Amino acid sequence: MNLVDLMINRRSVRKYSSEPVTDEQIKNIVTAALLSPSGHSKYPCEYIVVKDRETLEKMSHCRVGVAKMLNNASCAIVTIADRDKADTVVEDSAISMMNMHLMAANLGLGSCWIQLRLREAEDGRNSEEYIRELLNIPQNYLCQAILSIGNLEKPPKPHDLSKLNFDKIHSEQF
Repeated sequence: MNLVDLMINRRSVRKYSSEPVTDEQIKNIVTAALLSPSGHSKYPCEYIVVKDRETLEKMSHCRVGVAKMLNNASCAIVTIADRDKADTVVEDSAISMMNMHLMAANLGLGSCWIQLRLREAEDGRNSEEYIRELLNIPQNYLCQAILSIGNLEKPPKPHDLSKLNFDKIHSEQF
């Protein structure tokens, strides 16, 4: 499958089968993250792979009404970035999240991006602080997002290219 076909077929998936994701698949996904470009080649991002069922259940409360798919995910990958290493931690984190999203789709897996930065946990705390405390993440790390990952319960419908709004594309000037 070429990259455009992969992008057409990649969708956020919130329902997963009970079949586990393999260690080899996880390794391919985190490899994609480590291959991500980084501003000034600082590479401030690090990743926490979580497979423990109890921890995934606790993580499912990190966002108000949004992260429940973590309960049936095979694993989750938390993207964090050292604020002391670079001023591009938000951008670098987002790029690596997208690389992992695309790799998961390429492997035939489902995944969903769960935003942490500037979001609220079910207990009223900041989502970043909730995950930081749960996973013992140092204060100098931005907790950007979580990627839930699992085998597809059913294949998602591809994007409909006829619905793309090409009026958003400008030539030379706005």
